[in-house]
Amino acid sequence: MSDSPPRGSALAARLTPGRLVAAVLVLVALGTAVALTVVHRDVLLGMVPSPDMRELHPDFDTFWHSAVAMVHGDDIYRTPAKLTNLNPPVLSVLLAPFALLEALPAYRLWAVLTVLMVVGAVWAVARELRIGKVWTAAAVLALLLSSPLHGTLLLGQIYGLLLVALAAGWIAERRGRPMLAAVLYGVAVAFKPSLAPVLLLPFVQGRWRPGVAGVAGAAVATLVGVAAAGWSSGVEWLRIGLTTAVPDVVDNAALPGVAVRFGLSSTVGTVAGGLLLVATLVVLGRRARTGGADPAGTAPWAVVAAGLLTAPIAWHNYLLLLWPGVLVLISLGRELRWARPVAAVLLAVAVIPVSWGALWADGDAWSPVGRSLYAAILLTYWVSLLVASSGPAASSDRGEGTAAEAGGTSMSRASLTASGSSSRAGAPGDPATGA
Repeated sequence: MSDSPPRGSALAARLTPGRLVAAVLVLVALGTAVALTVVHRDVLLGMVPSPDMRELHPDFDTFWHSAVAMVHGDDIYRTPAKLTNLNPPVLSVLLAPFALLEALPAYRLWAVLTVLMVVGAVWAVARELRIGKVWTAAAVLALLLSSPLHGTLLLGQIYGLLLVALAAGWIAERRGRPMLAAVLYGVAVAFKPSLAPVLLLPFVQGRWRPGVAGVAGAAVATLVGVAAAGWSSGVEWLRIGLTTAVPDVVDNAALPGVAVRFGLSSTVGTVAGGLLLVATLVVLGRRARTGGADPAGTAPWAVVAAGLLTAPIAWHNYLLLLWPGVLVLISLGRELRWARPVAAVLLAVAVIPVSWGALWADGDAWSPVGRSLYAAILLTYWVSLLVASSGPAASSDRGEGTAAEAGGTSMSRASLTASGSSSRAGAPGDPATGA
């Protein structure tokens, strides 16, 4: 007689209550997405080919006008665009080549580049983690079907660029290049300052050299933009950023937006987000002293999520930036039994389209709750990534870099406080206001 357990017993062991709940949530999310797509035929992706730059592609239209203004020596924040440009001058410098094209061809080129950047970044992280073909395909498919990607393409936003910078930084950290990682994070922050909290992670973990490198990278990139666009552009950008009101729209997932949605002052949400961010950094700092909160694990993605919750504006499309964190969760599936079911849910809820907001009428008592779905999704991402940071780091099969840069070859955190991260064994929605 065989000592192996019956097949039914093995299946029952796999079908835990947690996995069943996750399967139900995935089905509900996908079912909701299909129903909304059937009812609301004007899907975001279907409007991408439209030539209407001002109304349907307003973000890129804003960026393009600012780039044209910079090339001609004009004020990049006073243009004919519909929206106000909320981004630092360095973005206009990067997009200056697009000023050589007319607005529509430039937008279409940017849309193609965005797809390539987003898919390439996700594939690179999946390959680094070796999560397997099935999970890689599922993650890429969910990405291509996701509302954040469709909204990013329609509006012509810069989240593909930010995702590349963050993913490249994370991969550099994982390969034992903490200084390079910090600089790449700093460049991402220069383009989108709401990501600035990620630069604080090395400091709370006692990794001072990468911390300083990250701040320096952000400062240098910012100054390059200001110098190219004119020094007055830096002052004007600060004025715009400090005076822009928090919008009450369904796809603003930040806590200040939630507060406004419930009739409270945005300050209430800002304070709540600030406390959440501080708590996140404190938890990660303490875990680092006991060997957790690996900077090449979910820790940086948890900080990014906390920063987005704290920012005045965090469109649902920002969720693209957390996709690598979900891939890390998948890679931790053997060590954390809950990680893969939760990751499946996180991928599925991103498919729910922004037409969800049309279900909630103005004046309805439940509308503030229903319109806060995307904030709830972002909170769920944050909780999942923060909890997973206490687990072990996923193994790497890549090269290490130098021992001096990585902070030594020991996994002990005590050897990392001077400069580096742990060495790893082995070889390898709604139109935004210019967001």
